[in-house]
Amino acid sequence: MRIRNLVIVFISVLLANVLAYAFVVRWDLTDDKHYSLSEASKTLLRATDAPIEVSLLLDGDLNAGFRRLKKATEETIEELDVYADVVKVKGERLKVKGDSLGLSPIIIHEREQNGKTAQTTVYPYALLSYKGKKAVVTLLKNTRGLSGEENLNASMEQLEFAFMEALHLLTQHETPRVAILEGHGEPDEAHTYDLMSALSKYFAVDRGAIASDSIDAHVLDGYQAILILAPQTAFTDAERFVIDQYIMRGGAVLWAINGVQLSEEILQKDGFTPIIPLDLGLTDLLFRYGVRINPALVQDVQCLPIPVNVSSDAEHPNFQPMPWTYAPLLLTSQGSPITKDMGQVMSTFVSPIDAVGGEDGIEKRILLATSTASRVTATPGEVNLSDMNPDMAEFKYQYVPVAVSLEGTFTSAYAHRMVPEGILTDEPIRKTGVPTRQVVIASGSIVINELQKNQALPMGYDRYSGMQFSNRDMVVNAVLWLTDAEGLIALREKDIALRLLNDKRAHDERMKIQLISTISPVAILALIGGIVFVIRKRRYEK
Repeated sequence: MRIRNLVIVFISVLLANVLAYAFVVRWDLTDDKHYSLSEASKTLLRATDAPIEVSLLLDGDLNAGFRRLKKATEETIEELDVYADVVKVKGERLKVKGDSLGLSPIIIHEREQNGKTAQTTVYPYALLSYKGKKAVVTLLKNTRGLSGEENLNASMEQLEFAFMEALHLLTQHETPRVAILEGHGEPDEAHTYDLMSALSKYFAVDRGAIASDSIDAHVLDGYQAILILAPQTAFTDAERFVIDQYIMRGGAVLWAINGVQLSEEILQKDGFTPIIPLDLGLTDLLFRYGVRINPALVQDVQCLPIPVNVSSDAEHPNFQPMPWTYAPLLLTSQGSPITKDMGQVMSTFVSPIDAVGGEDGIEKRILLATSTASRVTATPGEVNLSDMNPDMAEFKYQYVPVAVSLEGTFTSAYAHRMVPEGILTDEPIRKTGVPTRQVVIASGSIVINELQKNQALPMGYDRYSGMQFSNRDMVVNAVLWLTDAEGLIALREKDIALRLLNDKRAHDERMKIQLISTISPVAILALIGGIVFVIRKRRYEK
């Protein structure tokens, strides 16, 4: 009987090992699903048919924060290996390899216990290689306004997205196309150079006008998204129809349009300029899709400074930075994958946005909003440079929306209208579309880059303060969200709880914590040993 039981146990153990080897079962018991990949990631990984080589440059003498980031990166790579053939490659010397690829290192200055300052060079990157193609994964997100711990935590939240974004670029067979519409006084290529440069990493970017005597109703169908950036003149009925029907067929649109018309040249020359509503002929389209850009301007206490001459002597100007409330620093929403973990966005002359339509089935999310101290200037009105010290009591509005995302099935603005003249089509008007997405930004300034000595500056760079804001990331993420059929951009919504020690309490109670952590294990072992000794003594005394 005993031999039979041993055989059964042996066979059971052997069978359990065979099943465990053949069928891998993984349970992620963390409340934030820290060790789980999304279905979109799994699908992309399973579709690979060659090894994915990963070389991690983040190495060396790292501090505690970067050791956490390295450990999280290695865990992500191990998780990728479950669903694809991932090979971790040991590269050359890190500094040589990073420098040869043009990767900028991060210099960390830390104070040691002896009071001296130590300097460490860190390359927070990973290199992906697939079928001879290579891509760089930036592991560290350095968002202005966040603490070091918050930036590290945000970086760990974005690891899956960073790897999947790079792998998606390596595995795609055809480069998708997007178009920037022209013909209505939009910014030229020089003032949208940084945007086109950023998008060229993911898309083939075309520019052109759709206006002509005869327009093919399907002229935009080859593009995954179109961008309408700061137009100054009205769209024709035929152009509006083409855009509307493009959306009904599943096309995506990024609208970055102004709500008011003003002259910055007159403002600089005379110190003031009138503001009037800007009629682009798009109000009825946007209203039908679920939003309205109001013909007004928002002012915000949280704003950029501009240099103002405070000297009364014309021969000896004295320029001092003064707050310009018409240039608000906009807050980004944590409730959207487009703007999650992002810093402020720089803007000028921004209009408020209202959500309309009620129960229209369109999911609307606020992307950008003003601070807790804002006011709205209606049109007609004026902007005056002397308005540098306004009455703060008038700034009573909070979180005024200025950019939103729209997702769902939209209704055509031409559902009960005739096909305009000049449209070439044999198809009936599509009254209801297929599910798609739109992003509406109530200012063209967010997507425009300035020029300095005929060189394009980055979007969101303020040359007076030297600060870089999050305009570039926000706009690029918006276009990625618009064109994201695989659902990869949703990975940016991943949350990892930031659990930090109370540094003050840890310092104040250091001795007590050390004593407890040192003595408690010994005391517990002694107690258990004493209990065992007493039990054994009583048993054998009997």
